[in-house]
Amino acid sequence: MVKKYFGTDGIRGTVGVFPITADFMLKIGWAAGTVFKQHSKGKKKRVLIGKDTRVSGYMFESSLEAGLIAAGIDVFMLGPMPTPAIAYLTRAFRASAGIVISASHNSFEDNGIKFFSSEGYKLPDTVEAEIEKLIDTPVVTNNASELGKAVRINDATGRYVEFCKASFPHGLNLSPYRVVVDCANGATYNAAQKVFKELGASVTSIAIEPNGFNINESCGSTHMANVCEKVKEEKADFGIAFDGDGDRVLFCDENGSVVDGDDLLYLIAQDYHFHARCNGVVGTVMTNAGIELAFQDLGIPFYRSKVGDRHVIEMMKLKGCKFGGESSGHIVCSDLNTTGDGIISALQVVSAIVKSGKKLSSLVSEIKKIPQVMKNVKVPKSFVFDPKVMQAAVENSEKALGTMGRILVRPSGTEPVIRIMAEGRDKNIVRGEVDKLSELLKSYQ
Repeated sequence: MVKKYFGTDGIRGTVGVFPITADFMLKIGWAAGTVFKQHSKGKKKRVLIGKDTRVSGYMFESSLEAGLIAAGIDVFMLGPMPTPAIAYLTRAFRASAGIVISASHNSFEDNGIKFFSSEGYKLPDTVEAEIEKLIDTPVVTNNASELGKAVRINDATGRYVEFCKASFPHGLNLSPYRVVVDCANGATYNAAQKVFKELGASVTSIAIEPNGFNINESCGSTHMANVCEKVKEEKADFGIAFDGDGDRVLFCDENGSVVDGDDLLYLIAQDYHFHARCNGVVGTVMTNAGIELAFQDLGIPFYRSKVGDRHVIEMMKLKGCKFGGESSGHIVCSDLNTTGDGIISALQVVSAIVKSGKKLSSLVSEIKKIPQVMKNVKVPKSFVFDPKVMQAAVENSEKALGTMGRILVRPSGTEPVIRIMAEGRDKNIVRGEVDKLSELLKSYQ
């Protein structure tokens, strides 16, 4: 199904450049509201709107609100909230849908929107197609008696904090632990520190002063240097870093070494397996081969999906798995929330650390990963390369990598970059082959 506006994770782009404009947001609010009303079938017609901390969020919030109200939808305004909180609250409020205004890990110049269904999952392709059909038609405002209303929910953060805390085992105590929390000046700036403080940890929080422009700026899960340095400075037990909208999380250990999403997924699933039984885990084509081997050693089935949380969740449903995730730190614990949830995933990792009685560095050292190198090559939106030439280059590189060697070259679904990932036994050779492919891509520009 070819989509005109929706990408792999909603609609995203540069603010002020179509379709990330105020007038378009009003139209998509009306179009989405019209579709949701048709699907509500007599239920209360309400939609939740949450956002991250970008300055443009105020404008798009108002535009979406106006479009939804014109379509006869009641709007519940949540303010700055993590993406997974909107998924949870959409279910809790028995809403028709939830809308998140965010560009996730991108800088403040970008923004976008993504939708959750009434069940807290990303919208099916069929519903996105229905919305797209209406976007390019004239907006028809309901008469005054059939307009929606807007209500601001003031206790949304508190509701989500309690939801997160409930995912942490009641008998565990965090009072012995010193933790650094990096909130990326994003949507977790309020909730994350509250969760860990209320569970008893001694918390040092950084990047918790959003000003509309500093989201993800040299902080958060895409820029780990600050949290790693702060952990060493504070002699903390570990550091936790979220992305701008709070659906991703990465850790660093007590030595300031980064612990990526592959490692975290393994620690969560392993802990669960030790205390119950894990019937399978979903990674992606980017997941380190060493993680797959580690799951095999535990007797846990491992499956790979295409990149993107939508594909991970689809595979989890297909295979009946409770856990899935990406190396970027987008981890789904389906028995706890319907989408990737940075805070809840972090709590499951912390639970594994506490129950083990070990340092995080010790737990991670038990995982034997294959040397892996990833590189992003920036490209213009109109970028095209000869697939035959690239395929031949990839095959030559895989031969050079030898046993266990593999290479993936794919366009990002959220940024104007081509991602190159390579694995092999010798890291120097892996890095050299990635550089060769990177230069080949640049030669087309």
